Amino acid sequence: MSLDLSYLSERDRQALDRLGYGARQGWGSRPALLVVDTNYEFCGHEGGPLLQVIQDAPTACGEEAWRAVPFMRRLIDACRAKGVPVFYSTNTRRPDRFDAGSWNWKGAQRGPRRPRMARADDIVDAIAPHPQDFVIAKTKPSVFFGTPFLAMLLDLKVDSLIVCGGTTSGCVRATAVDAFSHNLRCAVVAEACFDRLQASHAMSLVDLHAKYADVVGCDEALGFIGSLEPGLFILPPSRESP
Repeated sequence: MSLDLSYLSERDRQALDRLGYGARQGWGSRPALLVVDTNYEFCGHEGGPLLQVIQDAPTACGEEAWRAVPFMRRLIDACRAKGVPVFYSTNTRRPDRFDAGSWNWKGAQRGPRRPRMARADDIVDAIAPHPQDFVIAKTKPSVFFGTPFLAMLLDLKVDSLIVCGGTTSGCVRATAVDAFSHNLRCAVVAEACFDRLQASHAMSLVDLHAKYADVVGCDEALGFIGSLEPGLFILPPSRESP
């Protein structure tokens, strides 16, 4: 996997090289997979280019999202086969939108709001959660902010995250930075992430790899998952009641 440096000037490329950013932190020993916000609101209905999709679903990422979904499917299947915890995040909102907070003045849908699309917050069917998986409902970009996510990771003794989903420049980036701040190793799987803007996607991956995470290819991530010993975790469906 190689990062797309086409959006960088020659000066910036030289600066990255000379400053030594982008050191590999390596994998942890007890990872969890996190699938960020791959719901119908951010994906839209399958098929169609972005400029067409956003006419009906203004926050959707269209074909970029659906191109990433099969890579997420491979990661999810590999983690379930090894018993590695699989977390999903999605949005939640009160009917009166009181909990929207800053989105009311900075979100894409300022002014009169159209009704939300059906199943907006549902994870897309192609990668729907299983009963043993964890779904985190959130109201802000980072999956850590105001949620029980960190407490769950501590309970499972997770020391690292494999992150995919969308958007790369928004919720994926915010979550990866918070993982870094909590001293969790973090790998972001490039092909399994998506964004509305191609430049934002490419530059966010460059920036994340430079400072906060290892940006890796899907095959490398699958190789790591495959190398794990089964039975590292006892997930809730197998856990005995106290």
